[in-house]
Amino acid sequence: MTGIVIAIDGPAGTGKSTVSREVATRLGLAYFDTGATYRVATLACLKEGVDFSRTSDVAAMVATMNVELVLDPGAPRVLLDGEDVSRQIRTDTVALTVSKVATNLEARPILQEMQRTVIRHELEAGFSRGRGVCAEGRDITTVIAPEADVRVLMTADDEVRVARRAGEGADRMTVREAVLGRDRRDSAVVSFHEAADGVHTLDTTDLTIEEAVRAVISLAHEAQL
Repeated sequence: MTGIVIAIDGPAGTGKSTVSREVATRLGLAYFDTGATYRVATLACLKEGVDFSRTSDVAAMVATMNVELVLDPGAPRVLLDGEDVSRQIRTDTVALTVSKVATNLEARPILQEMQRTVIRHELEAGFSRGRGVCAEGRDITTVIAPEADVRVLMTADDEVRVARRAGEGADRMTVREAVLGRDRRDSAVVSFHEAADGVHTLDTTDLTIEEAVRAVISLAHEAQL
């Protein structure tokens, strides 16, 4: 798919990461989990003992951290100072802290510009050789890539979302706070519960992953007609 950008937003537990990776794989696109940029920024602050209440200090860390993203949908990775931290950024500690970076109004614009640069690079010469990128997050359809060829907001029932994440082996109460608590905090700076004009809503409450993937791919083919 030449030069296509697929943007998928939505809260945690809707299946957007799994669906986005599979869509990218099938269409030969780069896969960009923009949420990983907030997570690795959080990890960088934790490693350096940055006080999250000092917004300028957090922004300074975000602006100077050494991060490399591998956007292969088959094996996406995040490197911090050359170290593969793909597993570390998925820990409960990071999950319960990441909103402190995501809601930091000095740090957030820095990460947003980083995300735009990554998408632009993938379209020009990246891993996918200019064929495009499937990016997922919370504000991709409205702020990062509002001109994307396909824009989708994935939603699902709250209890279904918590159950999906708890099913991955984590403590259910911790998962509830990580999922619903983060939604509550992040909603102060970004809207990701209702689709903006031109954005397709895909409710995955009763859908299988395969059905959701096919729905997004169908929209991609329609966009290329």
